[in-house]
Amino acid sequence: MAFQNEPDLSLSGKPAETPPSPTLKAGPREWMGLALLALPTILLGLDLTLLHLALPALAADLRPTSTQALWIMDAYGFLIAGFLITMGTLGDRIGRRKLLMIGAAAFAIASTLAAFSTSAAMLIAARALLGMAGATLMPSTLALITNMFVDPRQRALGFGIWATMFALGMALGPVIGGVFLERFWWGAAFLIAVPLVVLLVLLAPVLLPEYRAPHAGRLDLPSVGLSLAAMLPVVYGIKQIAKDDFGFQSIGALALGLVFATLFVRRQRRLADPLLDLALFANRAFSVALVVLLFGLVAVGGTMLLVTQYLQLVAGFSPLVAGLWMGPPALAMVAAGVTAPLIARYIRPGFVVAGALGLSVAGYVMLALLVSSASGTAVVVAGFSLAYLGLGTIAALGTDLVVGSAPADKAGSASAMSETVQDLGISLGIALLGSLATAIYRQAMHGHMPEGLGPEVREAVRDSLWAATSVASQLPPGLLETARAAFIAGFSSAAMFSAASVAILAVLAAASLRRIGVSEGSK
Repeated sequence: MAFQNEPDLSLSGKPAETPPSPTLKAGPREWMGLALLALPTILLGLDLTLLHLALPALAADLRPTSTQALWIMDAYGFLIAGFLITMGTLGDRIGRRKLLMIGAAAFAIASTLAAFSTSAAMLIAARALLGMAGATLMPSTLALITNMFVDPRQRALGFGIWATMFALGMALGPVIGGVFLERFWWGAAFLIAVPLVVLLVLLAPVLLPEYRAPHAGRLDLPSVGLSLAAMLPVVYGIKQIAKDDFGFQSIGALALGLVFATLFVRRQRRLADPLLDLALFANRAFSVALVVLLFGLVAVGGTMLLVTQYLQLVAGFSPLVAGLWMGPPALAMVAAGVTAPLIARYIRPGFVVAGALGLSVAGYVMLALLVSSASGTAVVVAGFSLAYLGLGTIAALGTDLVVGSAPADKAGSASAMSETVQDLGISLGIALLGSLATAIYRQAMHGHMPEGLGPEVREAVRDSLWAATSVASQLPPGLLETARAAFIAGFSSAAMFSAASVAILAVLAAASLRRIGVSEGSK
């Protein structure tokens, strides 16, 4: 039985250059295809957070510097964000299903390299390759959902399920990482990707349609280079600020990134077939939803890293127990991702998003004011669960507003933009809030370093709490508790920053999206 909305095939067997009919509803095969697309979607979210609980074990094995540790954590997300626009446009040109299958195979290979890394540099490189492969999967999954579900309500639900699966992968990362750490080495969890990819490659030709955008032009390689040249120096500058404050290298890198970003925008305006169609930003739903997604994910991405470190390094839980404590936030996120599109059928999406973000603000305030070594794990988990409610809501409704606002032949580009800001937000959150917490930790530890510590031990204690924990046996009594208090001070400041930024987003969503209905941009 053919797909109800799959493009007709020409005599050559190639997809015809016509978009699917917008009048038919999806049938059982489309929903089975959505279930198959859940596999790479979960994998993508999983790899964003898989190493959060593994960082102490990884640090003891590979001995990365603090800067290398940050790159290990977010090289994956930044490379995804860097290549998403390129891969979204490439999928529109060569075929979305074809790109999905190629990227999935590359993802399995890179996962294997990451699992057996023998140095920090090798792991960073493997994570970067994972990001490049992951960038092929994200826009392909979203764009294929657009092809399979042309009915606005079905598509909104499809996006909600997609966002829930992605968020579920993010939430399961620490849990699965903890389970595997109990039985295997820190890299074993990466190998989960291999059987899932095999299943995807075997079933994709059966359950998923193929689609190429009509009249797709060539891929502009200079634009690809400019997009990477714009993002990576900015990332480097942020990390250098965390390490050495505002020095020449950090300011120079930020300035260089802004120069290339300006050149990228100017080139897109001149091209007849740009890598990124800037005309999409003329749609208010598209632009505001991107802003909410970006800064909402900045807040939750950085806080997630700090919560997982708190559970292990302050509360003292094993990786497995810490991972299980991340279960309630995961359930909150899943509930929000599934129910938000259904609620938005009766209440304007802007108000649904604003309400969920308001609950997130309460969660961040709880983390900022109540987190301490004596406050109890329940308070931390409850606060983070409220933060995750907002994440599930904005991921589901924001994705639909972004992709639903774009023409059908621009779905790949719009999907790529949605995923770019989400992954960039998570990675920026890890870099920005992680850097803020680290800076406050180091300031708090200044003046509390006793005499007689060896140079390596002194540097470890000054660097971060996880580094201090790795040399705990060599520390004098009380110093590790001082380091934990310094970490909590940084955690609280980062959570307060998140509360303030998410409160602004809630007001923006209520004011700017109050008259926009779900999938209205595509109607």
